[in-house]
Amino acid sequence: MKLLNIFNHYIERGGEAAAVVSITESLSHVAEVASCDFSSADWTGPNAPAAAKQALWMIRNPSSIRKVREQHFRSKADAWLVHNVFPVGSAAIYAEAKRLGVPIIQYLHNFRPFSVNGYLWADDRLAPEGLSQNYWPEIWHAAWQDSSTKTAWLALVLKLSRALGWWNSVKSWIAVSDFMRNKFISAGVPASDIFTLRHFWKPQLNPVSSEGDYYLYLGRLITAKGINVLLEAWQILERELGSAAPRLVIAGAGPLDELIAQRATKMLSTQFVGELLGHTKRKVIENARAVVVPSIWWEPLGLVVYEAYDFGKPVLAAASGGLPEIVVNNLTGVLHTPGNAQQLAHQVLELEKDVARRREMGQQARLWLKGNAGEEQWLENFAAITAHTLGPSA
Repeated sequence: MKLLNIFNHYIERGGEAAAVVSITESLSHVAEVASCDFSSADWTGPNAPAAAKQALWMIRNPSSIRKVREQHFRSKADAWLVHNVFPVGSAAIYAEAKRLGVPIIQYLHNFRPFSVNGYLWADDRLAPEGLSQNYWPEIWHAAWQDSSTKTAWLALVLKLSRALGWWNSVKSWIAVSDFMRNKFISAGVPASDIFTLRHFWKPQLNPVSSEGDYYLYLGRLITAKGINVLLEAWQILERELGSAAPRLVIAGAGPLDELIAQRATKMLSTQFVGELLGHTKRKVIENARAVVVPSIWWEPLGLVVYEAYDFGKPVLAAASGGLPEIVVNNLTGVLHTPGNAQQLAHQVLELEKDVARRREMGQQARLWLKGNAGEEQWLENFAAITAHTLGPSA
């Protein structure tokens, strides 16, 4: 199998970029994988193309199409594995695949092409209207790059590319959770062409795990991730327990970092430590009592759950999107109703009272990870998807 892996890197590196690297490395053991990368950062700064050119190139970027074509013929790819093409790669990548007769496997890390910003999120609320190709909530509230004009234009590009049949070059869709798969089916993707393939994980052989005095939030600092719900829950804990409230450590970066830092300084038990990487990140997970994932958007899966499990940490997660598929309630963690700060605070109190239960959940979490997120099974399932993509002769 020969694959051409196509990914337009976002300005801010996040979980999707890490997942793409992991996927590419894994597939390289069983297939010949060539990469064709683009970067949104190329369209920022003093050397960026003019706004009018960027707008036109989002539909068809000649240099990007030329790059993809050259990589395709050089690699002799049987199929293209596409993660994200916007904005620099351009929608015409799908048209080029159609012209060349190359099937595309579309990896769904978010809700695009049924959401302009990928989150189905606008004005601090879900915007599921995108599933029926109604992008107005996202446009009205400038949901992509804080610009109604840019959001409207990308919405037009998505609609145009679908109307021209460019997306017909996608022969298989990969959803990272059953939840996502069901949402895409409801949006019109044929059930026979979309498959659930949850991310795999390579567990540490002998992870060091201790238990400090804090709970940990590790993620992007945006409203959709439930960061405000988290702070509200800890305010409830502080009102009830005062100085005896368990500590909360918030690690991450994003548009709300200054606001979170200010709020944290006014609280008794909350500490904001900014973005953590490498060894420092590992240590902060290693010493946590549990990891909290309070997302109020439809989280496709949530690799931070796997990170927590790898260190034997239970997860307190919102029952949102694909999270209930990997957080087994009362076994590997506990689930709360998205946005319910009172319930989340109560769950923290319960785990503080029952330390043995909390630690047992952590042990079960690591066992679940080792039994349900294996790389070998992931590769077997991916092979079945490629066979579907290439047809009966594959």
